[in-house]
Amino acid sequence: MVSLRCKLLVKDELRKLGLHCVIVELGKVEILEKISKEQRSLLKFNLHKSGLELMDDKKSILIEKVKTIIIEMIHYSTEFADVNYSDYISKKLGLDYTYLSNIFSETKGTTIQHYIIVHKIEKVKELLLYEEMNLTEISQKLHYSSVGHLSNQFKKITGLSPSFYKDLQFKRKNLEDL
Repeated sequence: MVSLRCKLLVKDELRKLGLHCVIVELGKVEILEKISKEQRSLLKFNLHKSGLELMDDKKSILIEKVKTIIIEMIHYSTEFADVNYSDYISKKLGLDYTYLSNIFSETKGTTIQHYIIVHKIEKVKELLLYEEMNLTEISQKLHYSSVGHLSNQFKKITGLSPSFYKDLQFKRKNLEDL
């Protein structure tokens, strides 16, 4: 649960079941009442219909927390943090990074580092299309060591150069406007 919309949806589903929530946050919901098996099953079903899942195991909750930290850091932070990701994630969760990395890789089939790169490239795409920033400014904002490094990662993930991607999206938008 990252967004406010998700939290509101969970609160609403709990309310429909006659349950009163105290806390609703990522991987954690506290309710005043004891939940019955029937209520739990119905909650799980209704959340699933909305694209959410009721997580029962601690590994899944931990993975979602790692993903949320990364997404918030890359997509929602006003100033992109100039920190070592592994130290930041480890400190935020109070757990050893090697432990987190092993669980993440085992569960998601990819590394935390690759997950970070994919999200950074998504942010690059967004900045290329919707802001008046050139590639040099974007590489500085996202703390790439160089424009070349950003371009190489971009091409590795998307198969396109950043400038080709921007031109392609610009042409696509112009065709939609016709």
